[in-house]
Amino acid sequence: MNISVVVVTYSPGESLATFLSTLEGASRHPVPVLLADNASTDGIPQDAATKYDNVSLIEMGRNLGYGAAANRGVRATDTELVLIANPDIVWSTGTIDTLAVAASRWPGAGAVGPLIRNTDGEVYPSARALPSLGRGIGHALCGWWWPSNPWTTAYRNERGAPQEGPVGWLSGSCLLVRRAAFDAVGGFDPDYFMYFEDVDLGERLGRAGWQSIYIPSAEVTHVGAHATAREPRRMATEHHRSAWRWVRRHYSGPWWAPVRLVLRAGLAGRAALARRAPAVAAGARPNRRMP
Repeated sequence: MNISVVVVTYSPGESLATFLSTLEGASRHPVPVLLADNASTDGIPQDAATKYDNVSLIEMGRNLGYGAAANRGVRATDTELVLIANPDIVWSTGTIDTLAVAASRWPGAGAVGPLIRNTDGEVYPSARALPSLGRGIGHALCGWWWPSNPWTTAYRNERGAPQEGPVGWLSGSCLLVRRAAFDAVGGFDPDYFMYFEDVDLGERLGRAGWQSIYIPSAEVTHVGAHATAREPRRMATEHHRSAWRWVRRHYSGPWWAPVRLVLRAGLAGRAALARRAPAVAAGARPNRRMP
């Protein structure tokens, strides 16, 4: 099977061992794993590269951010398909094979993504519509205290059961990309240190004629929140900084200046609140649960 796995690591702790052990059941075929390490200080990625025959390591030398490190990792592979993932993913049996078959079934797919569960069993909204001005404002203002509001529900595609098919963008925490498509759009935009790099990728793939396809028949669990737990205030700042970068790029030009001014003030205020209120930083709770 012409596929490899790239994992962006940053002092991943015990989660990487779980990632690698459950990965063994995610495919019937051996899968090479490349760790793109953002200057970990716990020694875990280095130990894994020594312990596992299928694991190799490239070191960034410093923390480049998620997208830039993922790009370096993808460039170091030579497979047609590359699965980019966080180290705190827990694999279900056959997930990689299911995603690879789906990529063949959707030849126009630049990216395919699985159904992602949180550790409590809730389905994380990992396949979303691209942000619009109305949905974005409604989601930012109301999502953290009214998760079922119509703007959040529409943005996160939470109406009805998950279905296979095209979406605006897929979560970068577990994302299978077609190398030809990924290379054609230049990979992740490294200007996004964390957050929104997957939104931006989905938007650019679409503009280049590629699809992002949600495959809920493939499933993983995302433990999540390791970086957020270590540095919650910094993560809140980075999230809103990336949101502003998205807004600034998509509403450019002098005619949008008044809108940008209002949105920048709103994002700055929400960022300040998120740094002090964990509920705001956490955002909207998932509204979909499956057996």
